[in-house]
Amino acid sequence: MTDLIAPHGGTLVDRQLRGAAREAALERAASLPRIALGARERSDLEMIGTGVLSPLTGFMNERDYRSVVQEMRLANGLVWALPVTLAVSREQAAAIDTGREVALTDEAGRVLGLLSVIEKFTYDKAMEAQACFGTTETAHPGVARLMRQGEVCLAGEVWLLERPAPQFPAFHLDPVDTRRAFAERGWRTVVGFQTRNPVHRAHEYIQKCALEICDGLLLHPLVGETKSDDIPADVRMDAYQTILQHYYPQGRTMLAVFPAAMRYAGPREAVWHAICRKNYGCTHFIVGRDHAGVGNYYGTYDAQRIFDRFSPGELGITPLCFEHTFYCRSCGNMASAKTCPHGSENHVALSGTKVREMLYSGLVPPPEFSRPEVALVLINGLRKA
Repeated sequence: MTDLIAPHGGTLVDRQLRGAAREAALERAASLPRIALGARERSDLEMIGTGVLSPLTGFMNERDYRSVVQEMRLANGLVWALPVTLAVSREQAAAIDTGREVALTDEAGRVLGLLSVIEKFTYDKAMEAQACFGTTETAHPGVARLMRQGEVCLAGEVWLLERPAPQFPAFHLDPVDTRRAFAERGWRTVVGFQTRNPVHRAHEYIQKCALEICDGLLLHPLVGETKSDDIPADVRMDAYQTILQHYYPQGRTMLAVFPAAMRYAGPREAVWHAICRKNYGCTHFIVGRDHAGVGNYYGTYDAQRIFDRFSPGELGITPLCFEHTFYCRSCGNMASAKTCPHGSENHVALSGTKVREMLYSGLVPPPEFSRPEVALVLINGLRKA
């Protein structure tokens, strides 16, 4: 796998304990203080342990945290877009001494990992919200979550002992797995596509444009925590498999899941998503309109412009930026403002909200917007959800 892109920071992190070392850690954990992790922190722990968040080996210390919030870099200067922290209440923090281990559990009390606490620090939630989300309004789901979490961050390296049960085992591939698969297929250039929505015709168009210049496509849907009105992950996965089967070259595509929780941080999350896909082995990353956005908090192409802050060598992965695409009735094909001379009255474009309303009502969107096979999978899946 020597021809593959290097992980962020140069080394693919592995913080998973196995065999006798794992058994000893689980035995030790029985007598340690416990912290129950929420959905996002469980995802973060798994991603640290498996190298998705390389070069991170644990939850951030204060120096890295402040540098990331203020400068979008770790304290050593490496580009990093979003904090990865473990926040607890003041009461919890007071009961934990630095220099000792704590057990990290799920909400049922099952031990998932260990944290060696090296530091405890307080932080300014409003400052983080403004810097990372561009707003302090709690109508923003990322800000709302930030304001609900604890007031003290625990920092230190982690060990992953037990992984959450994967929702889609056949597609739950770690960076070491995708890198091996890319190498076996002879893919030297791989484009990653992040999504939390079904793939519609505009997505298909930009993915296939990217496939014209790359050896392979990693369709990499996020299946961690999302908003309550997003289409359920199991329904989306059926839709992804359907469209790949009918409309994509089998030997040039791969479907795997991204276990992260959505932050809804728009531009910063686009950079974060790109770095994660670099760790999975992608050389290119598609950044479309309003990437990781929510509401009207970000400009349509802010998530593309943010990449201009960094040199290609700093990121190590190439962003492929696409304008809003649509079906043009006059052109008779998919297009964008760069290639279509016709007015918007000729364009078939629907909002995500409108499409969800149609699907939940059992209505098939026009074929110029969504492949009929995919729409039927979504309608049937939503009826059962």
